[in-house]
Amino acid sequence: MPLVAGVDSSTTACKVEVRDADTGALVASGRAPHPPTMPPRSEQDPRSWWSAFEQAASQAGVSGPNRPSAISIAAQQHGLVALGSAGEVLRPVKLWNDTESADDAAQLVEALGAERWASACGSVPVASFTITKLRWLRRTEPRVFDRLARIGLPHDWLTHRLTGSWTTDRGDASGTGWWSPTDEGYRTDLLGLIDGSVDWLPMLPTVRASTEAAGEWVPTGALVGAGTGDNMAAALGLALRPGDLALSLGTSGTAFTIADAPTADPTGVVAGFADAGGRYLPLVCTLNATKVTDAIARLLGVTTAALDRLALDAPPGADGMVLVPHLDGERTPNRPTATGVLSGIRSDASPALLARAAVEGVVCNLLDGADQLPGADGRVLLVGGGARSEAYRQVVADLTGRPVVVPDEQELVALGAAVQAAAVLHGRTVDEIAAAWGLGGGTTVDPVGHSDREVVRSQYERALSDGARAAR
Repeated sequence: MPLVAGVDSSTTACKVEVRDADTGALVASGRAPHPPTMPPRSEQDPRSWWSAFEQAASQAGVSGPNRPSAISIAAQQHGLVALGSAGEVLRPVKLWNDTESADDAAQLVEALGAERWASACGSVPVASFTITKLRWLRRTEPRVFDRLARIGLPHDWLTHRLTGSWTTDRGDASGTGWWSPTDEGYRTDLLGLIDGSVDWLPMLPTVRASTEAAGEWVPTGALVGAGTGDNMAAALGLALRPGDLALSLGTSGTAFTIADAPTADPTGVVAGFADAGGRYLPLVCTLNATKVTDAIARLLGVTTAALDRLALDAPPGADGMVLVPHLDGERTPNRPTATGVLSGIRSDASPALLARAAVEGVVCNLLDGADQLPGADGRVLLVGGGARSEAYRQVVADLTGRPVVVPDEQELVALGAAVQAAAVLHGRTVDEIAAAWGLGGGTTVDPVGHSDREVVRSQYERALSDGARAAR
């Protein structure tokens, strides 16, 4: 049977899955960690990604008994990979959650205006976007900037290590701030806002279609797919349909849906990305999700499993205790220097109430953004590490008032990358592969405390507003 491999090179680790190309059955997997990071400066040397990939691939037997016929790499979005003329890495990669370019984002928005940015590339720049990190590089490290020969994204660089070609895909490219989902092409005029004297186009990777090979991984002879961003790959692994709402609770939180037309939100809340299958992926991202409950568990001196049980023991609304979870700054709402706010705490406070407030705060924060997604009134799917938490599952169901589907598959980004690899191998669409593999099902969690959702969300909005006033 032919095999395919899907790679998820995330912020924290590299995961490799080998699957049957015809059925999608998991054959083998491997995992290796990435160096830890901590905003506001969040950087990694891309060579550490390659080392982690080699370790994870070895565990999965990719160079031995489980040699794939095709492979695709999905990776964390937005990070700025800066290469010199010999292909050398010029500096560590500033990652999506690095907030040092917040002032650069503000200057770029001021230069063009939010509406024109949204119209030009589907999104209004915030510190997460790659173009803001490029401006930061020019402003703070001009000698490195002057040596630039190629710029790209994490998955572009990893695919380059496999094939020697400098390529990307429309999904990941749409998160740079210099590629337009509407025009389906680069907007070098936006890069001209950083430096109008640079010939930018030769530096940029060629955009490949989702079922187009980027090249061949020579040692194995495997076809290499174009790859994509992690959120786009997760959508493939979910077999996401137009109108479905996907909520991902990992280190960060994301909410996204599939749309048939590009999105341009001048408020900047919704990023108007393209997807990896020819449609569009409007998305909202928060910087703070499960790391918030991890932090509260650490403060309480309990495991995350124990925190989960505590949260389930507390009443909805946590007796008025609210945690606004902007612990490390926030992207949605755009508050890069924010910190967390705990309100409504009383002398009878308990660990269970704090645990409940933390879970509800993370979910309310993400749902505030998800409410802005166009047409996301279909199924609710919960993914990411937080989807393994019974408390998160139940709170999401209660606060949306809708049944929540938790997919059986856990590594959806690697799964989605494998779907793309199979599409390249078989010459079929990613939708056809997802259907053949039977993707899209899972465990359903029904709402039980949804009658309290208006109370919970209203008290969160009040705490958010009070915290914003206090910050001023």
